[in-house]
Amino acid sequence: MEKEKKIKVGITHGDINGIGYEVILKALEDNRILEMCTPVIYGSAKIAAFYRKAAEMPAVPLNQIASASEARDGANNIINVVGEDVKVEPGQSTEGAGQAAFIALERAVTDLRRGEIDVLVTAPINKHNIQSATFTFPGHTEYLESSIGDGAKALMILCNDIMRIALVTTHCPISQVAGKITIDAIVEKLEIFNRSLTRDFGIVAPRIAVLSLNPHAGDSGLLGQEEGEIIVPAIEKAREEKILCFGPYAPDGFFGSGNFKKFDGILAMYHDQGLAPFKTVAMDSGVNFTAGLPFVRTSPDHGTGYDIASKGEASEESMRQAIYSAIDILRNRRRHDEMTRRPLRRKYFDKSGDKEVLDLTKDPDADKDL
Repeated sequence: MEKEKKIKVGITHGDINGIGYEVILKALEDNRILEMCTPVIYGSAKIAAFYRKAAEMPAVPLNQIASASEARDGANNIINVVGEDVKVEPGQSTEGAGQAAFIALERAVTDLRRGEIDVLVTAPINKHNIQSATFTFPGHTEYLESSIGDGAKALMILCNDIMRIALVTTHCPISQVAGKITIDAIVEKLEIFNRSLTRDFGIVAPRIAVLSLNPHAGDSGLLGQEEGEIIVPAIEKAREEKILCFGPYAPDGFFGSGNFKKFDGILAMYHDQGLAPFKTVAMDSGVNFTAGLPFVRTSPDHGTGYDIASKGEASEESMRQAIYSAIDILRNRRRHDEMTRRPLRRKYFDKSGDKEVLDLTKDPDADKDL
């Protein structure tokens, strides 16, 4: 039997003045990762060495390669995508750090589209210093939707073993949130979420809780009309599509009572409504997953950590879980797609009851290779 090919995990170094290299190198100290995949870092061996020494970490051998096609199984590979002259200033937000983050991201995304790597894991970026004429997005999610979405809509999901939270609106000023909460927007996110829970997480008939926008779920209209006029109709419309969604639930009671444990997924209306409770219980183990796209991308659920950059204090657990999750999600997708690629054809009898007939309406080509 042919040995299964190891999954190539592309890892971008993120903001070079943050904790990206520290959490990457610490995660790769665990040799079990090399048993599961072939890591390919997009960054700089020189900068990696700088942070290893600064944080007094054990040496992690890095195999320097020119392209992902040269990556060696059983080794931590690195592609030098930034020049030797890039200035490293731990804890500082600089234009150079933003440029280095984008160069690594762009190279990795190009390789992802070409099939040179199988999944993408991104270290944290600074959403301000990465802005340029070529990067005009609020964050990774929006950039990836534009660059590798091929018209598909992205959905941010924060996940760990305890909960999976998706967002209707992501990197959006709070003053604009209510205007972006529409029936169509909620239904669209529920469709993507439901499909991802099934295909990416292997959950059959997932149950999704939908949070309210206003305090106390609007309190029958006293504290806002969005629940009755938008969220409830969206839930009803999604149910017509056989999506098992429920709510709207007031977030404080929903999380405070532990009700979230009864659901496979939670749809929050805006960024902090979902991420604040999630990070409270999952800061070290949480993963940011960009669902809905043709490719798998995950990331740690924390930021650049400027305040502890180069001090050796950063936890690598979220980065480790991001790598594991990317592998698991890709495997789940492949398994799901294989199982549903050619569903069993329906059979029925003609009116005389003595002749079996194949129903090919679902797959007109199903009989061609029989």
